[in-house]
Amino acid sequence: MVISTIADGVTRGVEGALGAVSEALFEPVIRLGVTGLSRAGKTVFITSLVANLMDRARMPQLQASARGRILSAYLQPQPDNTVPRFDYETHLGALTGPAPRWPDSTRAVSELRLSLKVQPGGLFGALAGPLTGPRVVHLDIIDYPGEWLLDLALIEKSYATWSAEVLGRIEARPEAAAYLSALRAANPEGRLEEPAAQALAAAYTGYLQSARAAGYSDCAPGRFLLPGELAGSPVLTFAPMPRPDQPRRGTLWREMERRYDAYRREVVRPFFRSHFSRIDRQVVLVDALGAIHAGPQAVEDMRRAMAEILGAFRPGRNPWLAELLRGKRVERILFAATKADHLHHSQHARLSAIMEAMLREARDRADFAGARTAAMSIASLRATVEEQVSRDGALLDCVKGVLAETGRTAAMYPGELPEDPAALLVPARQGAERWLDAEFALMGFAPAKLTLRPGEGPPHIRLDRAAEFLIGDRL
Repeated sequence: MVISTIADGVTRGVEGALGAVSEALFEPVIRLGVTGLSRAGKTVFITSLVANLMDRARMPQLQASARGRILSAYLQPQPDNTVPRFDYETHLGALTGPAPRWPDSTRAVSELRLSLKVQPGGLFGALAGPLTGPRVVHLDIIDYPGEWLLDLALIEKSYATWSAEVLGRIEARPEAAAYLSALRAANPEGRLEEPAAQALAAAYTGYLQSARAAGYSDCAPGRFLLPGELAGSPVLTFAPMPRPDQPRRGTLWREMERRYDAYRREVVRPFFRSHFSRIDRQVVLVDALGAIHAGPQAVEDMRRAMAEILGAFRPGRNPWLAELLRGKRVERILFAATKADHLHHSQHARLSAIMEAMLREARDRADFAGARTAAMSIASLRATVEEQVSRDGALLDCVKGVLAETGRTAAMYPGELPEDPAALLVPARQGAERWLDAEFALMGFAPAKLTLRPGEGPPHIRLDRAAEFLIGDRL
């Protein structure tokens, strides 16, 4: 067993080193991880990003495109043969067809390879270009659920620590009332009875589903919401419990601890090794407007989740030789507030400022250093137009679109975001239950019918700036 493990590790190390040498010397590969917290729209982000990299008329802030150095872009078979392909064509058809609709969310890891033929830039490109010609840069996009990213924080936490943190957070949440009632009726020091363990796990899963619907971000363990083939297995049959003074072998608490440890070992760590540890750029999509609409507790929860995410990354950037020998580390992380098209453009700067303040505080909480981080507000697909509406003699800056539920056209004024992000973050940090002097509303808009001219991708807001931050330096 030990010899086999060592041999396997050596083999992976050699393969990784050879792959890194090949990438560095011939056709470089950018592995971009895309994930999102609850209802953030990562399927739409990937689809629109790929479409706009293939037809770049709406990408002026992507410098390689603006300067004409991207000569072509095309899809290729992905390198990971055991990972499902991201269904780009179906999702694009849903967004741009005659009856546009939001595509179905992906519920597992998927991947897509977009190859870009790029004319080298700068002095080196000017000298080498006539001799070497354009080069090919592969963009491998790895799509995975945001709940799985939050699971990485569990690797360093014991069952007792995790349980204490979760129970402390959810104690005052109405969504947790049923689970906390079931927990009070359980006996952590009693002998394990499988029906009792299953009932607690089911009650905790019900809480996670309700919390996600209410706009909370800390919905972990992620496989409880997306169990797949693990549904009903012991590795998903545990829940947080208070630690007894002297937990004995064979008790319910000990069995919950054993299953929690198995989840970390057999579910979370393999995901880290197989996918996450090879990512070198990452975008985390956040429904900040949804959290603001849900109230101060949801905003504070989102800030905490951002800190957990930062703590899960291996920060920093290896030198070239170290990268060849030891593998890559995440170099850039973008937190993007989606659905900026639900606001008039006059409020976009305020939404970006709120995201930047949340990132700054999350970075401090995570004691994070090394990788380059940024925050901005975007809309992967613009579904609204702007207009002013008169109300009580005043003009309101609104957005108008087709409502997803009814199909009617409606204008929305969501409320005014504060100029100072502290007006939201301070009461959220202090545990306020609601906003004292403001109300924020949201409507769900359907994608608008599109008429795209040749060379145009779907309309968006600042998707080109996001692409420039994430991959611009490698083009």
